[in-house]
Amino acid sequence: MSRFARDGHVLFWEEPIFADGGERLETRICPQTGVAIATPILPCGADQSDQNRMLASLLDQAVAGFAGPVVRWYYTPMMLPFSEHVAAECIVYDCMDELANFKNAPPELIPLESRLLEHADLVFTGGYSLYEAKRDRHAAIHPFPSSVDVAHFGTARMDGGAPSDQAAIPGPRFGFYGVVDERMDLELLAAVADAHSEWSIIIVGPVVKISEADLPRRPNLHYLGPKGYAELPDYLRGWDVALMPFAINEATRFISPTKTPEYLAAGRPVVSTPICDVVRHYGDIAAVAIAERGDGFISACEQALELSRTGGSWRDEVETVLSTISWERTYRQMADLIDEAVANALHVQPIVSPVTWPAERPQKYDVMVVGAGFAGAVMAERLAADAGKRVLVVDRRPHIAGNAFDRLDDAGVLIHQYGPHIFHTNSQEIVDYLSRFTAWRPYEHRVLAEVDGKRVPMPINRTTLNLLYGLDLKSEEDVAAFLASRAEPVETVRTSADVVISAVGRELYETFFQGYTRKQWGMDPSELDKSVTARVPTRTSADDRYFTDSFQAMPAAGFTAMFERMLDHPNIDLLLGVDYSEIREAYPHDHLVFTGPIDEYFGYRYGKLPYRSLRFLHETVEQEWVQEVAVINHPSEAVPYTRVTEYKHLTGQTHPRTSITFEYPSAEGDPYYPIPRAENQALFKRYEALAIGQGDVTFVGRLATYRYYNMDQVVGQALATYRRTFANRAIDAAATAASESVTAAAA
Repeated sequence: MSRFARDGHVLFWEEPIFADGGERLETRICPQTGVAIATPILPCGADQSDQNRMLASLLDQAVAGFAGPVVRWYYTPMMLPFSEHVAAECIVYDCMDELANFKNAPPELIPLESRLLEHADLVFTGGYSLYEAKRDRHAAIHPFPSSVDVAHFGTARMDGGAPSDQAAIPGPRFGFYGVVDERMDLELLAAVADAHSEWSIIIVGPVVKISEADLPRRPNLHYLGPKGYAELPDYLRGWDVALMPFAINEATRFISPTKTPEYLAAGRPVVSTPICDVVRHYGDIAAVAIAERGDGFISACEQALELSRTGGSWRDEVETVLSTISWERTYRQMADLIDEAVANALHVQPIVSPVTWPAERPQKYDVMVVGAGFAGAVMAERLAADAGKRVLVVDRRPHIAGNAFDRLDDAGVLIHQYGPHIFHTNSQEIVDYLSRFTAWRPYEHRVLAEVDGKRVPMPINRTTLNLLYGLDLKSEEDVAAFLASRAEPVETVRTSADVVISAVGRELYETFFQGYTRKQWGMDPSELDKSVTARVPTRTSADDRYFTDSFQAMPAAGFTAMFERMLDHPNIDLLLGVDYSEIREAYPHDHLVFTGPIDEYFGYRYGKLPYRSLRFLHETVEQEWVQEVAVINHPSEAVPYTRVTEYKHLTGQTHPRTSITFEYPSAEGDPYYPIPRAENQALFKRYEALAIGQGDVTFVGRLATYRYYNMDQVVGQALATYRRTFANRAIDAAATAASESVTAAAA
């Protein structure tokens, strides 16, 4: 990050601190690196939903006014819920460890990582073992083993001062610095201390996730606590041998310790347990001894101590190795990948200035927008109102609003023609934008699932379990323990079935997910990417809201009315009920915005992208209400439909009758949901490559980018696409700026 900060603005976002008072953000600039470090302060007692809402607001304030391009950089998926609304030209997941294997890993980590992998443009891994474990989960994944700042740690080879808390400790000294947690083999540490009472063993670093009482205590074992990065060479200067006494367990399975090259740069021999990436990268180096715990490790320490007292070829060998693993080299490789990703995101030619056409030709439009749904309407409105462009919106359906289209049925009840649409978002920018075209009716969506004659809350929460099993779980801890007792460990979570079974067990999986997913997607959850079921969380609280976003509301007059106001601009013309391919040549235009299926645009050159469709059966019922809530899910495969919607819950309409809709998934019909499978994503990438080459066409929206977006995400994507494509005319200048402005959201 210090190297990225040389070329642009880096905001390093830390985990929150809890204190009395309201939320606030403390920001400081690191004087050595220029990195801006942001620490959010949140009030004590805030639940997770409130925390995410406050964090999103603080983040919005922190990045307001940043010049793009913007890069969202994640070291942990746990930062995703409050930051994913921030528009970015590139999203990086820098995966340094398999965090799910760590002690006390939160249950939401795995589904959040699935979501992050789905949306990331680039994935970096902190070593080859981690790369091998994740390389099948993303199309653009790159291994970056630990690097080293040789100049910084090389000062340990020079004369210098001794830290006061180490100076009086007698030699020879064996040292370790780093976090002391479940990854350290404490028994091995004690065994080394007992084998040689004349050795001093120094441990520098914080103790986390384990108790101080668990640490072995010996007269020659010295725990000096955490130190700053700048201080480490001073401690290394006083050591004879550097230690890496890691336990061999799930938490260390994929680690690639940065301290290995740092110890070597300081001129210290290293003794390590057989960590896979240490063996892979340093196993043939004389200065690095690798031994199993026990007598073999102690013997390796004895030999390393003798080696430290000699000069010769081992030091020359270290110099050769270090010359190939600098942070500067890693930074340059990463920056090149990011620059390429940003350039691809910005790869649309600027609109050509209108030319004069002969009188017999129709008036030329600046832009033709294909599709009058969220993506097309937002693009059209921005182009007309902000850029002053003359826009023609074309849709093959005879109405605007796309799948969000609502209308009064024959009974006078406002229904959603294409199934329920519930607006929710964590983005204040998106709320502010849409609020120009609608007032809002507050609405929090709740769903029940019909299971064995009972209607229970969905997503699964404490109430669900109490009703289903006749339990009296009273706290979140009770629920967590109950679910843990049913969860079935899955070695590698790959599919939607794995996500649920590993979290709540097979019975709940079969009750709520298996049948519903088979109906919805036409295949078993074991055949689908884990992102499908990861969208539906399991809660330990009694929160029965389907969504937890900070803003949940419905357009007061309906979605169609909102779209009418959005498209009511003198620069916008509408052409409905026609296919754009039939009239594209009849209405001249400089640029095309395409929101339809990307494979259709290219004539299905590589074959059709798979989608699931829906069929709707609308009914009017001669009574005021039918259901307790807007939506009842029917997960059983014995029921042919997946859910039933009663719209008056959503709209707030008062009417003596009510209308409901039965929803039947289908393999045929209009494309609704991209099917999340690796082979489908690979096929899309082929079409995406063609799209990048279309200089006068912009592809935006769920169908054009083959992504399972919510409504707010489509709005956010359209706003970001407009900004980078049309608001910034000079594409070459924008692409060049990609290497000059990088913002990182990190933990």
